[in-house]
Amino acid sequence: QVRLVESGGGLVQAGGSLTLSCAVSGRTFSSYAIGWFRQAPGKEREFVAAIGWSGTTRYVDSVKGRFTISRDNFQNTVYLQMNSLKAEDTGVYYCNGVPRWSSWGQGTQVTVSS
Repeated sequence: QVRLVESGGGLVQAGGSLTLSCAVSGRTFSSYAIGWFRQAPGKEREFVAAIGWSGTTRYVDSVKGRFTISRDNFQNTVYLQMNSLKAEDTGVYYCNGVPRWSSWGQGTQVTVSS
């Protein structure tokens, strides 16, 4: 079973920055990448960014140029550096595999005040 622990969320003013972390463990071999997803109140959970095991990255159009996804040398932690934050970035952020594993972590809340 894959275990996911997200952290780093908080309250930040529009235009500010925040860095999220995701600790991953377990049987992750079924996915070719790991990514970040977010869910705003009343909205469906959406894909935000992903990084492949080889280092390639993908981003949803709305965050391109503002967010950067990365992972550490031990391949057990993935990060999301968020800059120039906007109110519409508010939501609960989760990490998961691509394709997604069956289990989700608790997520971490990101709130951007306008």
